[in-house]
Amino acid sequence: MAKTTVVIDDELLDEAMKASGARTKKQAITSGLEELIRRKNLEALRHEAGTFDLALSLEELEKLRNELIPKSPS
Repeated sequence: MAKTTVVIDDELLDEAMKASGARTKKQAITSGLEELIRRKNLEALRHEAGTFDLALSLEELEKLRNELIPKSPS
């Protein structure tokens, strides 16, 4: 882990701490960085969605759905 000195707007950091529920500045900054990475990963996933050729039949797809998504009790 690296120690880095940065200049951050106090009001922005206070707002980020309140919004994230962070108790420390480090938690707020870490939370913000994790959220940035999460959003970029989601964006990449959305970009790739629908671009894969799975070559499954309708029956095979239905079987996979039934295995992965348990049916709720009636």
